[in-house]
Amino acid sequence: MRLAIVGCSGSFPGPESPASCYVVEHEGRHIVLDLGSGAFGALQRHVDVLASDSIDAVVLSHLHPDHCLDLTAYYVARKYRPGGPGSPLAVLGPAGTAERLARAYDMPASPGMTGVFEFRDHVEVTDIGPFRITTSLVVHPVPAYAIRVEAGGRALVYSGDTGVSEALVELAQGADVALFEASFLRRHHNPPGLHLTAAEAAEHAVQAGVERLILTHLVPWNDDAESLAEAAEVFRGDLSLARAGAVLEV
Repeated sequence: MRLAIVGCSGSFPGPESPASCYVVEHEGRHIVLDLGSGAFGALQRHVDVLASDSIDAVVLSHLHPDHCLDLTAYYVARKYRPGGPGSPLAVLGPAGTAERLARAYDMPASPGMTGVFEFRDHVEVTDIGPFRITTSLVVHPVPAYAIRVEAGGRALVYSGDTGVSEALVELAQGADVALFEASFLRRHHNPPGLHLTAAEAAEHAVQAGVERLILTHLVPWNDDAESLAEAAEVFRGDLSLARAGAVLEV
């Protein structure tokens, strides 16, 4: 698999990155993990969003704006492109995703965006094209899911937004790449059950036995070098910070 980091800024777009969005590609097939604020423009550098079959699915971790709001832009692009919207694109997310996006675009919940997107509530395991997608409920103020993507004998786990979560450790067992949020630094006074510190992200990766850890959801007011150093005290494997525009092999 190949991972493209479209956006990795935490909670809101930063000066160097949109909010959360990632493309996973295998054998020419693509899925998008989250489509947060400001991400749709940058997404077009990685995949042809106007082609009817360029993306197999969008998978949303949760319904906070920095993870889902640019689906409103994708709706416009698919609905009004020359040739029409084509077949509805699968959008996997928490219960209420269709209503949330209709509300964001100030349109009636019925039919909402259902002519352009095919909304599906998260289930534990879903096969889409060559991808096996496994989800697990994690710890956040709204229903939020970590997502494991497997294809070609490789595994990537994306934490979405979470506080300390045993479910994330279980989902990430033996993964080749862990894309874990690191919104907080441990020297700050952090509210519980909201986000991980960089050290906590590293601890989750160690407990899961992952091969490579990429810290993401990097909030613009934090010092990225401090986040990396904090995680490096715990995780001794392949460790890096997410960078918008980066493309890497899983």
